[in-house]
Amino acid sequence: MSFPIVRHRRLRQSAGIRGMVRETVLDVNDFVQPIFVAHGSGIKREINSMPGVYHFSLDTLEEEVKDIVDLGIPAVLLFGIPESKDSVGSSAYDENGIVQQATRKIKELYPDLLVVADTCLCEFTDHGHCGMVHTFERDGHVCGDVLNDESLELLVRTAVSQAQAGADIIAPSNMMDGFVHAIRTGLDEAGFSHIPIMSYSVKYASAFYGPFREAADSAPQFGDRKTYQMDPANVREALREAESDVLEGADMLMVKPAMAFLDIVRLLRDQFDLPIVAYNVSGEYSMVKAAAQQGWISERAIVTEILLGMKRAGADIIITYFAKDAARWLREGK
Repeated sequence: MSFPIVRHRRLRQSAGIRGMVRETVLDVNDFVQPIFVAHGSGIKREINSMPGVYHFSLDTLEEEVKDIVDLGIPAVLLFGIPESKDSVGSSAYDENGIVQQATRKIKELYPDLLVVADTCLCEFTDHGHCGMVHTFERDGHVCGDVLNDESLELLVRTAVSQAQAGADIIAPSNMMDGFVHAIRTGLDEAGFSHIPIMSYSVKYASAFYGPFREAADSAPQFGDRKTYQMDPANVREALREAESDVLEGADMLMVKPAMAFLDIVRLLRDQFDLPIVAYNVSGEYSMVKAAAQQGWISERAIVTEILLGMKRAGADIIITYFAKDAARWLREGK
């Protein structure tokens, strides 16, 4: 039996018809814009490896947030660069920590803008790991073991302090065993049972994080994070990690990075009813920016295709450094 193909050609003739039958549509409500907030004043400092992305001090934050709100982006993800660091990341759970201060300021200025607080210790520890570490020397080199259970206590304190400051969503990115259960219990006991957890459920030990580590000043001082982040070769492990987080009380499941792991986004979409979050990470952003600056690609066309791919794979929410650009392009397209 043969089938006519002329109908498909007809459907592609008219832009109006193409819009009616389009299966996947990007919307500004899909996006979360990350922001890096630093101590000091008068700071708007471009991050060398992430063109167009900046460090902001609290006094320059207002202009950036206004731009985000005016574009209709519904949420921001906050990262903080503290004034000082120590072995236990105490600035992460300080009620006057940089993330807590930025959260209060944003909620005072724009109460309806959702603040997602990244909940981790790596930006706040002097060793750059995501939890407490027992260090020792081996063959003349500094080594360390991450103390999982001790780290959970500090992560709970961090999450509660962020909720107290006004964060709408807690987003733990540490990948410690049992972190969702610990944080859910801690939030509930502190009177924040209504605050959802956007879990970094499937976080791979990826080479795509390089520019972020410059932006957040969070590169490990020794070793790596492969003991608590996932092997990029593993698929079934992703399903186990996500299922564990669901059972522990996660409200949203994240896949990070997104571009090289769209099969994982689809796997989670097919297996779970919770909202799926794709993190379009720093290395993915910087590669596109670098190629666009060389004139090798059309940035707008490439970014649109990438974001459509993430949504087509099943992402309900996309965290992306392109959020502001994408919002402008969508507005222009209308």
